[in-house]
Amino acid sequence: METLVQTTKQTMSTQLRDIRQDITWSKVARRYFGKSASWMYNKLNGIDGNGNEGEFNYEERIQLRNALYDVSERIRNAAQSIET
Repeated sequence: METLVQTTKQTMSTQLRDIRQDITWSKVARRYFGKSASWMYNKLNGIDGNGNEGEFNYEERIQLRNALYDVSERIRNAAQSIET
């Protein structure tokens, strides 16, 4: 007997909820993807430009991960440069 397991797929927005309000996504879209703010917000919410499903593909997920690593490193460097 086969058992079906229902999984709930989370949008990238949900996965990034802890930092969602702290990042300027339009700048991430331009700097790291060469795309518009609307493209980024649609991708974060799991839709394409036509209102259909349109998540980040595998390569874009890797690119987003690397972008967030880069932003975090830049923040760390800025924090370390503050003289106390």
